[in-house]
Amino acid sequence: MMRTVMAPMKTALFVFVHWVLQFAVCRDVTLPVGPLYRVAGFPLSLPCSVSAYDGPRTQEFEWFLYREDSGGRQMGVVSTRDKGFPYAPFQPRVRNGEVRVERDSGDKVRLVIQRLRAEDQGKFECYTPSTDNTYQGNYSATVAVKVIPDTLQISYSRSLTGQPMPEGAELTLTCSAGIQSEQLTHLSIMFGKRLGSEAGGEVSTVREIISIDKLMGVVPGRLYKKRYDDGEITLEKRNGVAGLDLYVMKMRAVQPDDTGSYFCEASQWIRDQDRSWQKIAQRTMDIGNLTVQQLAESLSVSSSPKGEVTLQVGSPLILTCEVLGLPSEVNSGLLVQWMKRGTISSDGVRPGRVEVEVARMSPDGVVSWGDDLSRASGGSMEKVAEGRYSLKLFSARPLDSGVYRCVVSVYAGRSNPSPSTPATLTQRSEGVTVNLKTKDVLVSAVAQLPRGPLLKRGSTITLICNATVTTTGPAQAQVQWLRWPIPDFKRERDSTSDVTLPDPPVVEKPSLVAALMYDGVAKIYANSSEVSVDRLSAVSYRLRVHTATMEDQGMYACHAEAWGQDPHGGWYNTGSKAESNAVTVYLYARAVDLLLIPLVIGVSSALFVGIVIIATVTCCFMKRLARQRARK
Repeated sequence: MMRTVMAPMKTALFVFVHWVLQFAVCRDVTLPVGPLYRVAGFPLSLPCSVSAYDGPRTQEFEWFLYREDSGGRQMGVVSTRDKGFPYAPFQPRVRNGEVRVERDSGDKVRLVIQRLRAEDQGKFECYTPSTDNTYQGNYSATVAVKVIPDTLQISYSRSLTGQPMPEGAELTLTCSAGIQSEQLTHLSIMFGKRLGSEAGGEVSTVREIISIDKLMGVVPGRLYKKRYDDGEITLEKRNGVAGLDLYVMKMRAVQPDDTGSYFCEASQWIRDQDRSWQKIAQRTMDIGNLTVQQLAESLSVSSSPKGEVTLQVGSPLILTCEVLGLPSEVNSGLLVQWMKRGTISSDGVRPGRVEVEVARMSPDGVVSWGDDLSRASGGSMEKVAEGRYSLKLFSARPLDSGVYRCVVSVYAGRSNPSPSTPATLTQRSEGVTVNLKTKDVLVSAVAQLPRGPLLKRGSTITLICNATVTTTGPAQAQVQWLRWPIPDFKRERDSTSDVTLPDPPVVEKPSLVAALMYDGVAKIYANSSEVSVDRLSAVSYRLRVHTATMEDQGMYACHAEAWGQDPHGGWYNTGSKAESNAVTVYLYARAVDLLLIPLVIGVSSALFVGIVIIATVTCCFMKRLARQRARK
């Protein structure tokens, strides 16, 4: 009885589920929410999709238009399955591709009308023929399209002539644009550049430079963002005439990469019912071609006098740097540096590897000197004329010998660049070799340890350095005292015999103890003991180490340098020097130190004997105690 009742219930449940599934999964055709406002003469793109269908993945689509003046009559526009589907007004437009259907996928297409006409205004219907097992759901959808007149205008006031523009010059481009529409539409402006066709190609590369978008925000192109952030590129909107606004783009300093064909593009935007922004009109105006002449092609830097210069010590040294080829219409900042490479030696100028800066003048006219700050009072660097810079050393010294070059860094279009701004171009002049004739100078130095009692710890070490300078004119010796540790001899056994051979002594670098400068100023460098230096006579210099410690013993030597005086009274290092012989200083132990030795030995011996006795007694006592316990 129960089986008879259950069978009809299962059948009814199956029919109910099937009915629910049929209504839950049914065909659905969708179009954008209208009305859609589009501009006559510009493209219309209507997406249409179908979902929840049976049959093949590739669905067919048919488009109809219901014009507002047709009284509800439909007009076939285009079909994906029937070439004869379009009505007469659309047949030629379909044949030439102006009206077509483009597929995004099997169930998604879009109706494209390349140039919208005023008579295209009305309701567009997207219909999908059924491929379902049962006829249910919606098979079409409609959307209203309003065709508004084209009011987008664009123009420019001045075009590029194609004449080369020097690198660093300021570029100004203007573009006027406007719209007059009853609908709420927005305008965007973009300045761009075409680089020309790629090798063998027909499509040019377009770069967006800067734009004002539909929401009035300034947006730089991806490749121009840094220049925009640095203030090198700007775009502003100004009030124009005849209902057109004026847009001005400025490039502060053009670069070689800015060469190309420039254009201005104006776009009209509207916001559809689904809140998405759509571009409904666009016009492009070519402004002209720009060619940037690179600064490297015209710039040249030279220095004078040419070649080689030989001067007497104390004579003034005057060098001139000339910068040519800077475009007069470009306001550029210049960093001018004088660099020197080379050292002075007894046989003349010897080129060195390191180039040092003598002086520089920054773009704002501030002069600074290199490592030798004394030159700030003994020389000058000036801008004597436009593009001409001079370096003057009032009294040249032997150390001023070397190869001089003028190095110029140009900041094209930037009169006051920031410290982080890279130079547009840096060029170097040819070298000017400067030789200074020096007097014949002979220097000798002899170090000696005066005779006296043995030196002990706590004594005063006295060393004499006899330094002589033989030359014409005023001269002084500058003496330095140096100390080396006493060489450490190590011994090793010869592998071929039983003879033990000493290793070569290990020589360490000397330490500077003290110096007496050419002007009589004493400098003390040692900090372990009290040290003094003085001059006993015209050629005799004395070093004293008071209350000497064991760290003060070692090998001492003196180095003498000759300093001469130029005609202006300034002192200079002649470059002549001499090194003395080495004197060994050894400190002996004091008598009081020797008395400590027996005391130390006596205390040590007493302690040793006491420990031995205590250990012996304790050992015997423990053994005896152990035997007594064993008997019990």
